[in-house]
Amino acid sequence: MEQQVIENKTITAPIGISLGRFIKRSEDMYSEATGELSQLMRDIALASKLIHKEVNRAGLADVLGSYGVENVQGEEQQKLDVIANFRFINSLKHGGEVCAVISEEEEDIVYTDNDHGKYVVAIDPLDGSSNIDVNVSIGTIFSIYNRKSKVESRAIAEDFLQKGTGQAASGYVLYGSSTMLVYTTGRGVNGFTYDPSLGEFFLSHPLMKIKKSGEIYSCNEGHINKFPLPVKQYIDYCKEQGYTARYIGSLVADFHRNLLKGGIFIYPSTTNNPGGKLRLLYECNALAFIVEQAGGSASDGKNRILGIQPTKFHERTPLFIGSADMVNKAKSYF
Repeated sequence: MEQQVIENKTITAPIGISLGRFIKRSEDMYSEATGELSQLMRDIALASKLIHKEVNRAGLADVLGSYGVENVQGEEQQKLDVIANFRFINSLKHGGEVCAVISEEEEDIVYTDNDHGKYVVAIDPLDGSSNIDVNVSIGTIFSIYNRKSKVESRAIAEDFLQKGTGQAASGYVLYGSSTMLVYTTGRGVNGFTYDPSLGEFFLSHPLMKIKKSGEIYSCNEGHINKFPLPVKQYIDYCKEQGYTARYIGSLVADFHRNLLKGGIFIYPSTTNNPGGKLRLLYECNALAFIVEQAGGSASDGKNRILGIQPTKFHERTPLFIGSADMVNKAKSYF
C-alpha cells in the first residue's frame, strides 16, 4: 500500500484505487476544497475515455486520414484531431466548472456559456497527429488555470496568458498499448491506467519520480543541420557518453517514456522556426509542471519554462525537458 505524503498529510492510496476514489480522498484532505477542480478532472477523464474508444476503432471506422483543412497553426487537421477537439470542448461545456477553453485547433477563445466557472483550460486535444494513420502512440495534453477575471463575467485573454507557475493542475493522456492519464495538482504526479472492460481509470503509477539523470535523448536528428550550435554540441556530448537515441515523434509518448526511464526530450529552435515550434500554453507549460513535480526540469535553453510570461495564445518556444541533470547540462552549452 502506497503512502502519499502531501504537505505533512498522508493519503493512503493503494495501487488499483479508482480515479474517482483517489480524487475524493485527495479532496477530503483539504477543508477548503470545494469540489470544482475534482469534477473538472472527472470531465477530462470522461472525454479521454471517448477518445480512447475512437482511437481503438480507428482502423475500422472512417476516422483516419486528413480532414481536408488546416488548423490555425497551419497544420493539416486529421479527422481524429477534429473529433478529439469536439469531445473535450463538449465535455468541458457540460461539466460547468470551466468558463472558457483555448485549443490548439481553435484560433480564439471558445466560451462554454458557464460564466460562473472558476477555471479556464488550455488543451492540445490530440498530440502527434502525424502518427495517427500508422498506429503509433498519440496523446492529449491539458493545462488548468484559475481564472483572473471576475466570476460571472465573460472570460478574457488575461485568464489564459498566465505563467505556467499559475497552473492549478495539468496532465496528459497517452493512447498507446494501454491508455494512461497522468496528472498533477502541485502535490506530486500520479498515473492511472484505463481498464476498458470496467470503463474506469485505476491508480497504477503512484507518486511518479523521474531519475535525476538518464541515458536517453530524444530529438529529431533529421533536422540537426538546422539546430543551433549549442544543441549540436550537446547531442555530440550525448553520443560521446553512449546515450541511447529514442524518438517517437509524439510529444506525449516521448515525454512519458523519459519520465519513467530517465532522459531528455529536445525540441529546439531551428532555422525554419527560430522561436521554436511547440506551443507554450497547450504543451510545454503542462508538461513542465508535471516534470518539476516529478523532480525534473524544463527549460527553453536559458529560461525556466514555467517562468515565461506568454503574450499570445499560440506562442511557441524551444523545449528541453526531462531529467534535471541532463537539462542542466544542455543549458550549459548556451
